[in-house]
Amino acid sequence: MAERIVIVGAGQAGGELAAGLRKQGYKGHILLLGDEAHPPYQRPPLSKGFLLGKVALSDLYLKPLETYARFDIEFKPGTRVEAIDRSSREVSPRDGSRLAYDKLVLATGGRARPLSLPGLEGTRLENLFSIRSLSDVEAMRGGFIPGNHLVIIGGGYVGLEVAAVAVQSGLRVTLLEAAPRLLSRVTGPEVSSFIERIHRERGVEFRLSCEVRGLELDEARRQVRGVSLACHGVPERLEADLVLVGIGLIPNTELASAAGLAVQNGIVVDEYACTADPDILAIGDCANQPSAYTGGRIRLESVPNAIEHARVAAATLMGKREPSAAIPWFWSDQYGLKLQMVGLSTGYEQCVTRGSVEHKEFSAFYLKDRRVIAADVIGRPAEFMAAKRLVSSRAEVDATRLGDVAVPLNSIAA
Repeated sequence: MAERIVIVGAGQAGGELAAGLRKQGYKGHILLLGDEAHPPYQRPPLSKGFLLGKVALSDLYLKPLETYARFDIEFKPGTRVEAIDRSSREVSPRDGSRLAYDKLVLATGGRARPLSLPGLEGTRLENLFSIRSLSDVEAMRGGFIPGNHLVIIGGGYVGLEVAAVAVQSGLRVTLLEAAPRLLSRVTGPEVSSFIERIHRERGVEFRLSCEVRGLELDEARRQVRGVSLACHGVPERLEADLVLVGIGLIPNTELASAAGLAVQNGIVVDEYACTADPDILAIGDCANQPSAYTGGRIRLESVPNAIEHARVAAATLMGKREPSAAIPWFWSDQYGLKLQMVGLSTGYEQCVTRGSVEHKEFSAFYLKDRRVIAADVIGRPAEFMAAKRLVSSRAEVDATRLGDVAVPLNSIAA
C-alpha cells in the first residue's frame, strides 16, 4: 500500500478523495494541494444561492477546515503545482520546493473557456466575468446593482442560472446564444422552449442564433461599454454594464501533458482512474474515462461524477478494483424550480413528455430503439429516481404508457 498520496487539486473530486481514503482506512500520509485560498468547496451554488446572497461562504465548504486536521489530512491551500517529475516521483509547486509521492492523483478540474475575439488578446477587463471560482463571483457581485444591464454570452446552465439570479436582483438581462435554441447540446426542443419561456416571463431577453462580433471598450480599455452582435445577419449593438461569458470549460490537462501522460479531451484514464503511469491517477472534470453507460470514453463536468470518480480512485488506491457503473446525472435550480437530468440525450429518436408543461411539472424522456437513454425531470423530484432506473435498466418501454401520468412510472421501470 502506498505510504504517501499527493492529491493535486482541492476541488470536489480532490476533497472527496482525501476524506474517502480515510473513511476506507488508509493509514498513510495524505497531502492535498489546492491553488485557491479555500478548502474544497461546492461550485454549483456559486451561480445560484451564493451569487444571490442566500448561501454563506462557510456553507459552501465540503467540510469545515478543522476536519482535515482531524482526519490527519495535510492541506496546503494557495499551492499551485507546476511540474511532475515521474522518474523521481515528485511534484514541484511554484515556490520551488519538491514534494515526493508514492501515488499521485490529478484532480486539476478545469477553467472557464475565455471569449475569443480579435483585439482582446491579453486584455483584462474590469466588468467582463466568468464563473468558476469564489473569487469570480465576489468580483462580479459589485456590478449586481438594480437597473444595470447584464449581457450574458452563452445559453448553457451557468448562463441561465446567473440570468435567473440577476433578474431577481433587479438587473436587466440579455442572453446571447449561438445556437437556435437554449441548452441545445444537452436537451430536446421541448425543454429548451420551456426554459426560454420561464425566463422570458421574468423579463430576460434573448438573442438566439446570435454571433458576437466584438466588444466596445471605454477609452482606457478597462471596461466593456457595449456588445456588437448579429442575429441572422442583422447587426445590433447592446449597451452593457457588465458581461458574463459562460461558454464552457477547458480541462486543466497541461500538467499531465507536460509530464508525458496521454491527453485527449482530458487526461486519459482507465476504468479504475489510472493513467498509463501506474503511480498516477486522474479524476473529476479533468479526466477522460471509459463509460459503461455510453460504451465509449467520456469526460463529465458534474458534482456526481466528481464524487463517483473519487470513490473509484479511493478503491483503486486501497488495492481494490471497482470500476464505475454510474449513469451521468446533473441538476440545476432556476427561480426555485428544480431541474434534474439523467443520462445523455445525444442521438435520441423520440421525446415523450409526461405531466404538465403549463404547470411547470413535467418530465421529458428521450428514447432510442424504444429504450429510455435520458430524461429531464422538471418540478417532479419524486419522479427522478424512477427515471434513473428507466435509464439504467435499458428496458424497452411503451411510449404511450410512458407519457400517461395515470400509469405509475415505477411500473414502467420494473
